Amino acid sequence: MSPSVDRLISQLPTLRWQIADYHTAIASGLLDDRPVELLAHRLIEMSPEGPEHAQISTDAADYLRQQLRDRAIVRDAKPITLPAVGSEPQPDLAIAYPDRATYRQRHPQPDEIFWVVEYAKTTLARDLDIKRLLYAEAGIPEYWVANLEGRELIRFWQPEAGDYRQRQTLTAGTVSPVCFPELALSVATMLRGW
Repeated sequence: MSPSVDRLISQLPTLRWQIADYHTAIASGLLDDRPVELLAHRLIEMSPEGPEHAQISTDAADYLRQQLRDRAIVRDAKPITLPAVGSEPQPDLAIAYPDRATYRQRHPQPDEIFWVVEYAKTTLARDLDIKRLLYAEAGIPEYWVANLEGRELIRFWQPEAGDYRQRQTLTAGTVSPVCFPELALSVATMLRGW
């Protein structure tokens, strides 16, 4: 399609998906083999993961499981449901309350999530802008973006009025999540894996 047509079509009203509609489409198989996530009532194509992204996020999930033990569940690349913002993203890591029985019936929701981590190389702008605002508006207490290109961990916390009040950029040392202040997590491990 030509850029002109794309531009003109982007100005037309689009169908706003409700979370229930999205779940129906998934259950029917309509979205099988289509890497999408629901963001602000819209289906958004997910970028494929390169090997570095995939392995570092896997290493980080294993590291967090080891550090958190039974205090939380680390869900990697699994959906979370954000009803207030019409979204069901699939963050690289979602650290949630350890309530396995509930998550067999539905995905974790904001009041069950300690923090979320996204790994970004090609999606950095989306993760720093769109997802940051969605997570803040939904009330996710803390959000980390691991910038694989710049080798920095960008941490946001204290959601208020649709954005996070606090931001910190780390390249080394340790970081303590708001919900687990006693933990001193290695920034290097979060950014580079094991």
